[in-house]
Amino acid sequence: MGNPYGQLFTARGAVAFTLAGFVARMAVPMIGIGIITMLAKTSGSYGLAGAVSATFTMSMALLGPQVSRVVDRRGQRRVIVPAAIVSSTALGGLVLAVRAGAPAWTWFVLAAVAGCLPNLAAMVRARWTEIYRDSPRLHTAYSLEAVIDELTFVVGPALSVALCTIVFPEAGPLLAAIFLAIGVVLFAAQRSTEPPVLPATAERTRSVIRDAPVLLLVLILLAGGVIVGTVDVVSVAFAEHLGSPASAGIVVSVYAVGSGVSGLIFGTLRVTVPFPRLLVLLVAGTAVTTVPLLLVDGILSLSAAVFVAGVFFAPSMITIMSLIERLVPSERLTEGMTWAITGLSTGVALGAAVSGRTVDAFGPIGGFVVAIVAGGAALLIALLAHAPLTARAERVPSR
Repeated sequence: MGNPYGQLFTARGAVAFTLAGFVARMAVPMIGIGIITMLAKTSGSYGLAGAVSATFTMSMALLGPQVSRVVDRRGQRRVIVPAAIVSSTALGGLVLAVRAGAPAWTWFVLAAVAGCLPNLAAMVRARWTEIYRDSPRLHTAYSLEAVIDELTFVVGPALSVALCTIVFPEAGPLLAAIFLAIGVVLFAAQRSTEPPVLPATAERTRSVIRDAPVLLLVLILLAGGVIVGTVDVVSVAFAEHLGSPASAGIVVSVYAVGSGVSGLIFGTLRVTVPFPRLLVLLVAGTAVTTVPLLLVDGILSLSAAVFVAGVFFAPSMITIMSLIERLVPSERLTEGMTWAITGLSTGVALGAAVSGRTVDAFGPIGGFVVAIVAGGAALLIALLAHAPLTARAERVPSR
């Protein structure tokens, strides 16, 4: 049996759009943490830095799906280049405004405009779907994308922080803007693999997020994102509590490794369990594996606990993307996938904010409780979603 991941790239153009998409996708995890590091170093206020970064995140959550709706109507190439130009220009403007000491209100405005960047993770998945629709290789492609997501969120923040602290404070967001602009231009140039614009339907004006099963899937990812954001924050707090702040990076990386390895393995498996039932099992695993966080007493035990917790994350996301591919009409697939990724990103930001306040009030143990509550919420939503997802999956033929 050959390498299933190697077989993906036998499709013409697959290597080119994957590499271009990876460059563009590096921008997203670099921007949020880059804004925080840049403003903390230049203004001295973590509160202001966090508020500006949160403005970017919320803008991205609101505008990203709308950009993707237009992509579904007009095509990737015609939409993502103008959107990327606006976003990267605004991000560059933010860098200049901070450098020049412009009023703080201008930072918020520019951060909000920068949030209109196109969701390249959804665009890449849409291309894989067009190439391998009705093929078992689509499951492998979604698994690969989940691992790439993990990789960007491990490398991106570390690179951005290093640039801001070693080179100059604005270096991280500046490089993110460059990555976004170059990556999107290269991605848009791959015209042979661009999904065609499908004919409009009567329901196209209705956002897919108003579909109850899709909304439930997005909420599951939002709850999962809270766990991810909490792990990031609590790892730093716990490491500092033990007097070893540098070890926090190890813990966060271990979580990503657990998720990435399980995603790669999951992509090689032939899934026979119905996706709605599989999702409940995977989310239950996610919820259960947050409980041992309460028992950690050192960096080693914390690393082991987050590794096990990460094992269920990528397979859960892959399963959700597979369900969205089946449930969302083909002509609105990019919007559906963007909502899923937006739910995850919003959850990460929410988890970081809530767990940060909880850690301030109750210490690292309070942050672990946030992760456990989020895991329980995700499981409850998955259980509620099982019946409607099963009913819809039975009515919708495989595409």
